[in-house]
Amino acid sequence: MVKTYSEVGINLNKVKSIQNVINSTIFAGKTNALVGHYAGIINFANHKLAIHTDGVGSKVLVAQKMEKYDTIGIDAIAMNVNDIICVGAIPLAGVDYLALAKEDEFLVSEIFKGLMTGAKESEIEIVGGETAIMPEVITGGKRSFDLAFTIIGEIRKLIIGDKLKPGNSIIGLVSSGLHSNGFTLARKILSVKKWGYEMLTPTRIYSKSVLEMISNCNINGLAHITGGAFSKLMRLNKKYGFLLNNLPKPKPIFQALYDEINNTREMYRTFNMGIGMCIIVDKKDSEKIFAIAKKYRIQALLIGKVISEPGVWLEQDRKKIRLD
Repeated sequence: MVKTYSEVGINLNKVKSIQNVINSTIFAGKTNALVGHYAGIINFANHKLAIHTDGVGSKVLVAQKMEKYDTIGIDAIAMNVNDIICVGAIPLAGVDYLALAKEDEFLVSEIFKGLMTGAKESEIEIVGGETAIMPEVITGGKRSFDLAFTIIGEIRKLIIGDKLKPGNSIIGLVSSGLHSNGFTLARKILSVKKWGYEMLTPTRIYSKSVLEMISNCNINGLAHITGGAFSKLMRLNKKYGFLLNNLPKPKPIFQALYDEINNTREMYRTFNMGIGMCIIVDKKDSEKIFAIAKKYRIQALLIGKVISEPGVWLEQDRKKIRLD
């Protein structure tokens, strides 16, 4: 049985190298773009905009096996909204891309139920999209499809991690489950018959709570814990480090994965392990963060702090494991 992300064909270091190719396109200076963060940032007229695109990955295969398609659209919205709020952007609007093996009115209707739910929850408008019928590309299963979304937002308070400093608190907002990352590995380990409905629990949308936190607190950094899991913290500031010494006890679905993988570093580099968003603030603002999270019925936990030593460090049982 495969037990690591690399064994299922996903090499995070090679994925990072794509960034160099992307950077080479920023040659005209038209937008003074910032790339490589949770969203692309451009200056347009008198506005600073964030733009991002993402999909739901192989979670679509679980939806196919369970023949349940009405929540996968929530994931498509959530993965984008949760990313652009990490740079301080207010999500405004987006477009979807749905690729099908064949025309399927029921499938499209069910997917759009989730898209509509996600749009309402995050208060964005879906202003267009594209549906493509590609039987030679989209294969496998009775109702094969792929789903992606692109979103744009406006930044009024830019947050890119440059104000981080040692001693800052790292507050974690709990996840609703696996969210939409790590499924290429999770599907090889977990029985869809046993875990399928829990695997399809939609990605939690954090936009309302986090935007209120941004308005009322001095937030120094935000990290959406998705692909690469906690190693994503290094996206915020490579000068300092992040010590995670108070993460929650894993929920049963994560424990089931760990029982097979049996590798702590792999688990915390692949899965969110119960934390979907990290908020980094001065200690004095911590109580405000907890109060706002409670208002939105989201559990918030103090899970660590910013340190002088670069890297992302998991501390458990007096042992430190480097995750980045």
